Amino acid sequence: MTTPAESGRRCSPIAVTGLGLVTPAGVGVGPSWRGVLAGQSAAACDPALEGLPVGLSCRVPDYDPRAAAPGKRVWQLDRSTQFALTAAREAIADAGFEPAEAAVPGPAGPGAAGPGVGWDGARVAVVLGSAAGGVGRYEEQSAVLRKSGPAAVSATTLPGFLPNMAAGRLAIDLGVRGPVLHTATACASGATAVQLGALLLQAGLCDVVVAGGTDAMITPLCVAGFHQLGALSRAEDPAVASRPFDAERDGFVIGEGAGVLVLERQADALARAAPVHALLVGHGTATDAYDPVAPHPAGRGLGEATARALAAAGADAAEVDHVNTHGTSTPTGDRAEAGLLRRLFERSGPSVTSVKGVLGHTMGAAGAIEAVLTVLTVEHGLAPPTAGLRRPAPEAAGLDLVTGTARRRPVRLALSNSAGFGGHNAVLAFAPL
Repeated sequence: MTTPAESGRRCSPIAVTGLGLVTPAGVGVGPSWRGVLAGQSAAACDPALEGLPVGLSCRVPDYDPRAAAPGKRVWQLDRSTQFALTAAREAIADAGFEPAEAAVPGPAGPGAAGPGVGWDGARVAVVLGSAAGGVGRYEEQSAVLRKSGPAAVSATTLPGFLPNMAAGRLAIDLGVRGPVLHTATACASGATAVQLGALLLQAGLCDVVVAGGTDAMITPLCVAGFHQLGALSRAEDPAVASRPFDAERDGFVIGEGAGVLVLERQADALARAAPVHALLVGHGTATDAYDPVAPHPAGRGLGEATARALAAAGADAAEVDHVNTHGTSTPTGDRAEAGLLRRLFERSGPSVTSVKGVLGHTMGAAGAIEAVLTVLTVEHGLAPPTAGLRRPAPEAAGLDLVTGTARRRPVRLALSNSAGFGGHNAVLAFAPL
């Protein structure tokens, strides 16, 4: 069976009508966008990582779940689920759907966001990605079990850490009764969720999709595991620890957060006079089939995903004005992606950036967070700079890397690249309305 991209048929454009963010640059789209445009790294020494070989992280600042994700039992939720609720509520309000009491009674209780004007919960879907689900709750309760025995383990353990539960909690909170799905493609999970949401709309299985990604993996086990893989930066200066495409990069800084987009068919969005930030005009996915943790050296899967996204958009490489790269600041990952971009865009020269210089690597949330930021680049004609990048690596020579300050330019077509362990690759293509 062939996809629309593989057969050369264009995908029907999907309108992005709502945006929500929780990132290390701030809580909300406004603070996050301003922080990314400022180009200052959010990395800092993290007291919670004391005693570990790596002590830097990019945490969401001043996040109070009682204020940002209010509800009677918010304490039951893992931090990743709290982030998802905050981002989703912002995105839904941005899309013009009015908050209301949830249609289906549940733990969120009265006052939860829910179906508003023009919102039929049975025709709404949630697709949410994460790399690790509620891993924080898992580690916390594992320690309780070892120290105090099974009787001390919280009854919230399984509902707190099972990977699908963030999507399930969103459905309860929002009164969503359509398809509710979890995607797990490692650090491409958020982008995969957006792609799957578009496919649900194109198949007519729903009318509105709340799609995105969330993760809160700044935990001792995750940090130790990434360190053992040699994936984390060992730099002592937080300002340059995350430095995508830099000649001296040595790994990523782990981050956390959530990004959510509200998606609708273009005709439906226009019919209800909804605000349209941008159009999702193409998407593609492909797998390296190469190594569990290393990307294909030539960026094979990412290249195929890009080709499929462009074909679905009915475009070619010369029409791409901006690329938001996966750009993690790891030596192998950046090398493969930079080489691919040089081959794809050797004549057209789109602006190239990685927001991970500011945000660090937000894991399964990254693809969704960066999709939101790419939409904002298209909407405002502003390409964010790559923080920490001082001297481009040889393999990045010739790329139009945005450094220092944000660059103003009209964007006809922008790509957002994502990749993950297991060889997963996803590319989203956005264009103005």
